[in-house]
Amino acid sequence: MNSRRRVTAGDVAARAGVSISTVSKALSGKGAVRHETRERILAAARELNFQTNHVAASLFTGKTNTIGVITSDRFGRLTVPVLLGAIETLAEHEIALVLCDGRGDPIREQYFVDSFLRRRVDGILVTGAGGFSRERLRDEVPVPVVYAMAWSRDERDTSVVPDDGEGARIAARHLLSTGRDRLVFISGPQRDDASRVRFDATVAVLGERGLELVHEPLFGDWTERWGRQAIKQVLLSGAEFTGVVCASDQIARGVTEALREAEVDVPGRVGVIGFDNWDVMVEASRPPLSTIDMNLHEVGSTAAEALLAAISTGDLEPGIRRIDCRLVPRESTSVA
Repeated sequence: MNSRRRVTAGDVAARAGVSISTVSKALSGKGAVRHETRERILAAARELNFQTNHVAASLFTGKTNTIGVITSDRFGRLTVPVLLGAIETLAEHEIALVLCDGRGDPIREQYFVDSFLRRRVDGILVTGAGGFSRERLRDEVPVPVVYAMAWSRDERDTSVVPDDGEGARIAARHLLSTGRDRLVFISGPQRDDASRVRFDATVAVLGERGLELVHEPLFGDWTERWGRQAIKQVLLSGAEFTGVVCASDQIARGVTEALREAEVDVPGRVGVIGFDNWDVMVEASRPPLSTIDMNLHEVGSTAAEALLAAISTGDLEPGIRRIDCRLVPRESTSVA
């Protein structure tokens, strides 16, 4: 058994010939310590292989190096990449995350907020499945709060989201650039913010070219099943179309499956583009789907950076920060 005793701040103080409080000031960077004294303390800490006790350090700095996370994304498909981006940024500052599933229930969320505050977290990150705005957690939370994906309706709050509108414009322009100008739009529920934003952006791009959708927009569910059902409605209507803008990869995969069953060549006769860049969907689709990547990793990283800045300065810049989306072209929109 290793009987070596853990090196303490008292050992460093004794080696450097100073008080324990002076060691704490030197190692935490808080408080005035002469340069020569600080250097002597740092040298003693290195010689003794002293490792800071973060719990003890928090008593001096007022920080616990923890962030509370509340998510309402039951499946985690969107939240996981956002959190990976946040974790990567926060890990550089030795900050840990405490994750709780709020399930979109305000009462459950308030319970977790109270729990976080008892733990003395330094800030709170609120994430969601995207596509929805939401009410703020509550007024006067004494630590910084940043929203990612599901943005706060309160203009005083700070939210970080993908630029859905620009992503949809990129998708529509991509189809037009391939010579496909008779477009259909299929999305999830019309009540969802993401559906409305992506629809409006698609129509705006067509309007710039003096064009319109060749079929009324179809709103349903964010599922493959709905994609299949919706495109069958378009086929039965007799509308002539050469491209389909799908507001999610799941919908797009259902569209391509139904078109193949109807012996409609994709991409020869019709180009199909999705939204999300969900690898499970785009790579398993036949043919592989062109899509819009929402840069979720950057959404999480940017949200974490905003929290870090607020923890350091006490200030949060209010409003919604939109992260650029990017086109990922694949075979479903290729041109021979």
